[in-house]
Amino acid sequence: MIKDSWIRPYLSENKWLLALVLILGTGTFFSAGALMFTSGYLISESATLPENILLVYVPIVLVRLFGVSRPAFRYAERLSGHSMVLKILSRMRVRLYKTLEPNALDFKSRFKTGDLLGVLADDIEHLQDVYIKTIFPAVISLLLYAMIVLGLGYFSIPFALLMLLLLFVLVILFPLVSLLTTHARHAKRKDARNGLYQTLTDAVMGAGDWMISGRQADFIQRYENDERTADIIEGEISKFQRYRNLLFHIIILVAIISMTCWIAANVEGGGFEPSWIAAFILVVFPLIDAFAPLSDAVSQLPSYQSSLERMNGLKEQKEEKNHLEQTGIQELKKKTSLPIQFDQITFSYNEEAPPVLEDLTLSIQAGEKIALLGKSGSGKSTLAKLILSAYEPQKGKITIGGKPVNKLGELSSLIAVLQQKPHLFDTTVMNNIRLGNPAATDEEVIKAAKKVQMHDYIISLPDGYDTRMHELGSRFSGGERQRIALARILLQDVPIAILDEPTVGLDALTEKQLLKTIFETLQSKTVIWITHHLAGAETMDRMIFLEDGAIKMDGTHAELMETEEAYRNLYRLDMPEL
Repeated sequence: MIKDSWIRPYLSENKWLLALVLILGTGTFFSAGALMFTSGYLISESATLPENILLVYVPIVLVRLFGVSRPAFRYAERLSGHSMVLKILSRMRVRLYKTLEPNALDFKSRFKTGDLLGVLADDIEHLQDVYIKTIFPAVISLLLYAMIVLGLGYFSIPFALLMLLLLFVLVILFPLVSLLTTHARHAKRKDARNGLYQTLTDAVMGAGDWMISGRQADFIQRYENDERTADIIEGEISKFQRYRNLLFHIIILVAIISMTCWIAANVEGGGFEPSWIAAFILVVFPLIDAFAPLSDAVSQLPSYQSSLERMNGLKEQKEEKNHLEQTGIQELKKKTSLPIQFDQITFSYNEEAPPVLEDLTLSIQAGEKIALLGKSGSGKSTLAKLILSAYEPQKGKITIGGKPVNKLGELSSLIAVLQQKPHLFDTTVMNNIRLGNPAATDEEVIKAAKKVQMHDYIISLPDGYDTRMHELGSRFSGGERQRIALARILLQDVPIAILDEPTVGLDALTEKQLLKTIFETLQSKTVIWITHHLAGAETMDRMIFLEDGAIKMDGTHAELMETEEAYRNLYRLDMPEL
């Protein structure tokens, strides 16, 4: 299970702190056992009414020593253990963000929002339990197991072998059986929780539709059914744990009886004084605390594994980017001309599905403005994702300025994207625009806002550029949100812009005004406009229609109006006023 890049590197980085945690944890249980041992001996020896206090002075001191050392070890172990885990967890969070952020487009298409929420809110937090609830107690239990058997072997090898067998059942057999028995149930429980995340996020994002359709009761019923399924799985696991814990305590009882018989036989044979009986029997009880959580800890491994599999799936995408030549982007930024070339591209989302794009060849010149059109599933958005290197084509090559996109690393310094619903944060207008370039000055932000014709509106607000946009920018209209996102692109100042249907959901007048602003502000850049209709087509250098993964029509608006009857019909249908 630890053969994984999300666990092993952190153990290696913190090996000395880990060793300290294990020493302190072992010292905690050793002190607890020694406290009970010396207490039992002291009580028994004191009961014999020794004529001199010096005969029990050493046990008194040891009781005091172990009584103080036990909580001291526990406190130090918790402090160092949680310090280590929190340090690792913070590194994991940063690493996860750096994995997700550059591949946002890819993850958006591969994962549901609920899946990503499960990774961010559950999986990354869940992995801290690997250390606190599995690694630490498992290693400490094994160390104590070895110490107990070796210690008893000093007094009696046959009895040490008997305890070796009994403790083997507790330390090895019970956790193994628990793992094998609950493996499937823990995996189902983890999947059920992720299902609840998906249902919840779907409900939150579609709350308005549930209310409008009058199907609130259907959603509640569906969610309750999912919760009931998760509860059933939890109940099955709890039932098994109750039976297992009963058997665990039976084995402990057998160990206590065995210890009692052994020490009694040795006392009767003259090997020990009677004062040692209570000492050897009482030492068993604190060891229960060391071995009891082990079975539960090991049985959690499948749930950790499912979390690791999801996170490794994310990381693999990042690892592919780690070999990229970042210097290539710097070289390209110095060039004045960055043509985009698709050379015989074939791409499919999986082996079973038919190709979305097949043997497609397309050249886009630097500064050229093209519109990509076609019905849903024709490959428009896929083409954009391939440019962004979110996916690798199965065949062919994509280059920008003559360099393969999969060798360029982080493309945000070359390509900007304006999506259908750009995310606006619950912070000020100034901060939302500055997201395009965190180093931009206030004057540069204001200049960008003026270019997208938002400055006058922003300064009319009570707090001007310090006005908060509310969650998802809800205080602004759809067209205003798109203009703010466009201002980000201007601050980003990159040579290529991809417009992914930025006017969807806007009324005709707002759409016309926004398109005019977009094309005016991006006049000097290469623009790839993904759209579903022909408003603004006459302003583009080329119109490219995709159908069944291939280019069906390619030309200027005027050329297609003259030569393609299908284009003329579509344009007249889309622009009836003409």
